[in-house]
Amino acid sequence: MNPHIGSDFDDFLEEEGILEEVEAAAIKKVIACMIAQTMEETHISKTEMAKRMNTSRTQLDRLLNPNCHSVTLATLTKAAAAVGKKISISLEDSAPLVI
Repeated sequence: MNPHIGSDFDDFLEEEGILEEVEAAAIKKVIACMIAQTMEETHISKTEMAKRMNTSRTQLDRLLNPNCHSVTLATLTKAAAAVGKKISISLEDSAPLVI
């Protein structure tokens, strides 16, 4: 019998020690996609967006790149504000810790 049958992907990631890293990368990708989608819907060009954020177009490209994980929360918040949005963060209970 396979010992991994019945476990879920989060269990696998936790066993590998990368669950938090993968979750953080996924959250960043989702926020970047939401910002890009809002820019498109409201017809905000990258040049205009960079101007609104008081940053360079290169920095904006890094922010919108789903594979660039080195974007700070402050930058994401600034980008959201530039398109008239805000980021909301909450802490939720996770599975109980087993010590």
